[in-house]
Amino acid sequence: MGKQHEFTIPGRYDRIGEVCDFVAAGAEEAGLEPDDVFRVQLACDEACTNIIEHAYGAENKGEIEVIWQYSKDVFTITIHDHGEPFDPDEVPQPIVPTDANDMDNLKIGGLGIHFMRSLMDEVYFSFDDNRGNTLVMIKRLPRRNKP
Repeated sequence: MGKQHEFTIPGRYDRIGEVCDFVAAGAEEAGLEPDDVFRVQLACDEACTNIIEHAYGAENKGEIEVIWQYSKDVFTITIHDHGEPFDPDEVPQPIVPTDANDMDNLKIGGLGIHFMRSLMDEVYFSFDDNRGNTLVMIKRLPRRNKP
């Protein structure tokens, strides 16, 4: 894997944009297309929002560490926090309407993991007593035609 780039912010909503800009710059450097750069930003926004809201329970309760790196095939984002342990298996599957006319019945909240998994190619969660919560999100890079 290529060189790592790390960025740490306090867990505050007004700092999430900085994380999104940080990963967008990495995604562009890695060669992701603009639509995929946007998807990476959305996934990071959702992840950081969830950390502040659920892992820390409020703003200014801890830090969020974000690392990006890429190889010739993948762009990887790793996010660490030291909030409450998170087990994605405990989160109920959201009911996502398939008919646009049924959007009024969409429940607010509970869609974060669904969005991250929809926006990224791979998403992994883990918890370690020393490291805390770790989220790894992977986006495959476009194949380039070689001359």
